[in-house]
Amino acid sequence: MSPADGWLLAALVPLVALCPVLGWIAFGGTEGRLIAQNLTSLLAGLSLLLAAQGFGRPSYVDVALVLSVLGPTGTLIYARFLDVLPDAPLVRWTALLGVPAAVVPLCVAAGPGRAALKLLLIGALLIAGSLVTSGYGGHRVLAGRPGGPAGRHGGSGTG
Repeated sequence: MSPADGWLLAALVPLVALCPVLGWIAFGGTEGRLIAQNLTSLLAGLSLLLAAQGFGRPSYVDVALVLSVLGPTGTLIYARFLDVLPDAPLVRWTALLGVPAAVVPLCVAAGPGRAALKLLLIGALLIAGSLVTSGYGGHRVLAGRPGGPAGRHGGSGTG
């Protein structure tokens, strides 16, 4: 087995993990779909990074960079429409454990230089985006939206 095959096998792990997440998107509740969308962008980013090394295609790393920025942004936009950001410990722990487990070996394989810095940046963006969008300890109501939960129940004091 070549080293490229090992990277491709590693890329299959997040892809296989996407199967139940896609079912969660199709059949889950609204907040569950939000969590699943967040987890999907994280797993897809990890899979792209590992596949880039396995196939020898640095352009896949660029796609992972774009996904690491747009994935959490999409989650936050969707959460804004729902007026809630649900707690998602699965996303949080996947980011805290999965991203370093993928990015550190990729940095070692890339060696010192610009490619390793790019991988570290993408890893940091994946972790930071997942932590921001994972809700931290319960359902957080997003404030500041007219007619949102605070406005409907008189909690904002501005009216």
